Amino acid sequence: MAAERVHRTVHETEVAAPAGVVYGLIADPVQWPLYFPPNVYVERLEFDGASERLRMWATANGRVKSWTSRRVLDAAVRRIEFRQEVPAAPLSAMTGTWIVEPLGAERSRLVLLHDFSVAGDRAEDVEWVERATDTNSRAELANLARLGERWGSLDDLVMSFEDTVRVDAPPELVYAFLERAERWPELLAHVSRLELTEPEELPGVQVMAMDTLTADGSAHTTESVRVCFPADGRIVYKQTRTPALMSAHTGVWTVTGGAYGSTVTSRHGVVLREEAITGVLGASADLAAARRYVREALGRNSTATMTYAKRHAESALAR
Repeated sequence: MAAERVHRTVHETEVAAPAGVVYGLIADPVQWPLYFPPNVYVERLEFDGASERLRMWATANGRVKSWTSRRVLDAAVRRIEFRQEVPAAPLSAMTGTWIVEPLGAERSRLVLLHDFSVAGDRAEDVEWVERATDTNSRAELANLARLGERWGSLDDLVMSFEDTVRVDAPPELVYAFLERAERWPELLAHVSRLELTEPEELPGVQVMAMDTLTADGSAHTTESVRVCFPADGRIVYKQTRTPALMSAHTGVWTVTGGAYGSTVTSRHGVVLREEAITGVLGASADLAAARRYVREALGRNSTATMTYAKRHAESALAR
């Protein structure tokens, strides 16, 4: 059997932001789905302030992958080391390091190192991992550089909000409606098309393409990856293709309750695309107008979905 060689990749970029700001962005993995294009969802399993254990879902070469990682954080030197505990195939091992170097008070260099091996060191597998690592690393660093240029106004670009509906039915009936989204075009007025596939190798993962209508009659095509957690009553998702006004959009459906009733909540996380505001909303529109528009549009659609889930669950209970 061929030996498993260790392969290394190095990616770096300069960021127009202080080193502490850049370190803060990479030190908070729960926010990565908003900041890193390939990341779909990150669940923090353990954290003691200096080390953490993460379950991660991300896209790689057009496929959804999932793995568990350990990270060791050193804020004093702005360095984070990571190791995949359970690597995603074809990897047999993956380790790496994030390094943030100050280049002055308002500028930094961000370096990302990967060391990996694949089973049998097969050339086609090595090429696949190198291509995925290069594509994802470039996307992550480029987006961090864009966010860094706006670090002073990042709080205005990033927004989160939620809507809640009370349902007089058990949570499993509500959850079933949200999980089986392929039926939505028949049932929801704002959904005109939806295609859903479920990769066999990743139970609970759904890849979805959907056409939706806004209140003004315009159509939007979005693509998403969803991760379903039936035991917890949660469905988390990341839009991998967003409307023009958003550079990132994540969300979670949560259903809680008992035999006599439940509560369904839709929570959204958004990063606005500032340069698209006037093109979408008109020459006089500003960031505040974009925040209002996105809040109203996403809230309206998610509330409509939850309201129909309520009707569906309550009518099913009555039968």
